[in-house]
Amino acid sequence: MTNIQTAPPEIFADQLLGFSLPARNARGRMVRLDKVVDTVLSAHDYPAPIKHLLAEALVLGALMGGLLKNGGQLTMQAQTQEGIVRLLVCDFREGELRGYAEFDAAQLGGLGANPTLRALFGKGHLAVTFETGPAAGGKGNRYQGIVPLEGDSLTEACERYFVQSEQVPTLIRVALQSGSEGCVAAGILVQHLADGEEGRERLHVRHDHPDWEHVAIVGGTLSHAELLDPALSMEGLVWRLYHEEDRINVQPGALLSRGCRCSVEHYTAVLERFPEDERAAMRNDAGEIVVDCAFCSREFILPN
Repeated sequence: MTNIQTAPPEIFADQLLGFSLPARNARGRMVRLDKVVDTVLSAHDYPAPIKHLLAEALVLGALMGGLLKNGGQLTMQAQTQEGIVRLLVCDFREGELRGYAEFDAAQLGGLGANPTLRALFGKGHLAVTFETGPAAGGKGNRYQGIVPLEGDSLTEACERYFVQSEQVPTLIRVALQSGSEGCVAAGILVQHLADGEEGRERLHVRHDHPDWEHVAIVGGTLSHAELLDPALSMEGLVWRLYHEEDRINVQPGALLSRGCRCSVEHYTAVLERFPEDERAAMRNDAGEIVVDCAFCSREFILPN
């Protein structure tokens, strides 16, 4: 861990940055996605509103997944039975990001360039699942929280998840920019940890705690232009926000990449768990089992 006031490293894109403000009992994560977001989006020919939604989800997945320690996986799933976007999935595992969306293209065309979250999903829900790696001598843990898919954006829905499911005061800001050269997406997540920095028990959370009010107000001043500026390092942005603090601890996080875990070997191992009669029913007229990966838009022909 580094004190940003004495030896700041330089991270500009496609890597997480963790930071904490010990005197304020706060921690944060920051990320700027460049090549990673374009790689994920290029798997499908998404229209602009879906590209923006999925890019936002990838930033949120990286920020929330970056809270995990010692491995593990974060999965975020937004789903509805009545909306234009039926399913949005994004997950993060040790720096690997992937995501995709299922939607009704015909209905989407009538919404315009910037549809609201409610217009896209109708009445839906947001499920966030944290799966931690196995502890020494034990098994991993799995925790899932489900909240209504409400608010003006997916970002706001995730803020509500932390408040309602984890009772942790949380500020999240996400910025997006797309053009002829691709898409850039960035974000910051800041949280108040009651009675101490990371690793201490969370007791007596107060959403109106003066330290948290200060941290949230200052964090909320970060502009979209600053988040997206490729010339500004993320350490520099943290310093701009909280330079009046006695100490800012920063910790470079995982390098980020598009990580689809599909392969012939993986799907073959999965199919081996099925009885032969069920595998026979999956074969096409040529006797092949073909698996279509929604994340990377590739087909895998499995051996007989």
